[in-house]
Amino acid sequence: MVGIQTGWTGFEMAVLLAGFGLAAYFDWTTRQVDDRLWQGLVAIGGVTGAIVVAPFGPLALALWIAVALLAVEQLVPWDLAVEKFDDRLPGLLEVAAFVSVGGFLGAAGWFDGIGPTGLPLLVIAAFASILLGRGLFEARLLYGGADAKALITTGVVLPIVATSWLALPDSATRILGIYPFALTLLMNAAIVAVGVPLSIALHNARRGDFSFPHGFTGFTIPVAELPDRFVWIKDPTFQRAEETETAEEDRAMRVRQRSELEAQGIARVWVTPQVPFLVLMFVGTMLGVVLGNLIFDVLAYV
Repeated sequence: MVGIQTGWTGFEMAVLLAGFGLAAYFDWTTRQVDDRLWQGLVAIGGVTGAIVVAPFGPLALALWIAVALLAVEQLVPWDLAVEKFDDRLPGLLEVAAFVSVGGFLGAAGWFDGIGPTGLPLLVIAAFASILLGRGLFEARLLYGGADAKALITTGVVLPIVATSWLALPDSATRILGIYPFALTLLMNAAIVAVGVPLSIALHNARRGDFSFPHGFTGFTIPVAELPDRFVWIKDPTFQRAEETETAEEDRAMRVRQRSELEAQGIARVWVTPQVPFLVLMFVGTMLGVVLGNLIFDVLAYV
């Protein structure tokens, strides 16, 4: 272990892994994760973080509370009540919240410095994680809201934990000591994603149904199974594109597709599995806790 560790780090790791494990299970089986899970995790992380930074003084505690409340703001549907007055109001208030908290952190860092007596690194990492989650969601690089909420939650529960399975150079160790764990799990998840097409290819090879290059991206299933499988149909393609936002809408679409295919006398279809990114993030979190940032470890020796 290198970098920032506290007496609460092991507890924070356990809380995050348990929470992500539940979220991954729900996302895999139902494609829905209740916001109360994220809210509960942030509540635990907020209290734990307050205990960690409280000995640093009232300023550090106030900064942590401000960031934790910003995370809570991202996880509760307060905007539904406000937008009744003006559709633009939630967006304006949210920008104001980010600017206010960012300004508070910036002023503390400018006048009191960065560190225990001023702006704690844990607070910076938490704020950066919230920005990362919301920014990637707004840029549509994270399609699911649960993925963004997972990064935001990570920032409060486990802002920084610098684990490395390699003996890193001193410069790399210093960087890793201020590196948001949310970014580590995200990068690890990207590496894990590379294994998805390999597992699909292995599945097809075992069935004797592998063809290049489609064998890396999908497989065939009976049309009758479509409604009960979280998949996208790749062949044959449908002229009418449909967008779905909920698991119920997604299943209803596959029921309609099944009816159309059966009417055409098609018995099997080529599909691509809908692998929830939250499942990959859970694996990335486990790797991050045990091995650290895999990409960072490799690049440190390049």
